[in-house]
Amino acid sequence: MVVGTVVSALVHLGTAWWLMDTIPDICNRALLPPGSPWTCPGDHVFYDASVIWGLIGPRRIFGDLGNYSAVNWSFLAGAISPLVVWLSYKAFPSQHWIRLITMPVILGAPIYMPPATAVNYTSWVIIGFFSGFVAFRYYRDWWSRHNYILSGALDAGLAFMAVLLYLCLGMQHVDLNWWGSDPDGCPLASCPTADGVLVRGCPNYMREV
Repeated sequence: MVVGTVVSALVHLGTAWWLMDTIPDICNRALLPPGSPWTCPGDHVFYDASVIWGLIGPRRIFGDLGNYSAVNWSFLAGAISPLVVWLSYKAFPSQHWIRLITMPVILGAPIYMPPATAVNYTSWVIIGFFSGFVAFRYYRDWWSRHNYILSGALDAGLAFMAVLLYLCLGMQHVDLNWWGSDPDGCPLASCPTADGVLVRGCPNYMREV
């Protein structure tokens, strides 16, 4: 584990240096061409979170001065949901599948959605269902022998495909326009929603008084 951690850290560091030296304007959305995959969405999410909690303040977003105060009800829903599952199992003890529901996992997984796209989670649900339910329930021997290897293969396949896609589609001399060039699929995702803020190419959300 120590050797693997050291190798992984060195590879990550070397790859980061390589990308910063070879890709002009990396992570700079204002200077990158349309459809560029090098917008660093994870870093932008981290930066946006620091602005929300450190500069603007949660009250102006999630409090009485903001537009998302209803999100606070999610704390109550998260506290009650495990109790609902427990009461459901007590009410229907013959339904053993109810005790398999783990609300902290179900509610905690969406934390990693930003900036992931929908395909990240649909593929996760499909693979998880066939591996964790179908194979575990009907092919237990196969599951116990191959499930750990499957998990490692999926992680390794992700890393290899990331490098392969960069070499095939991300190099500067390759100019391809395909469905993966626009992962968000929402041309208005960067438009402001504040009242009266006007940006060219975006709708006006000014409310009528």
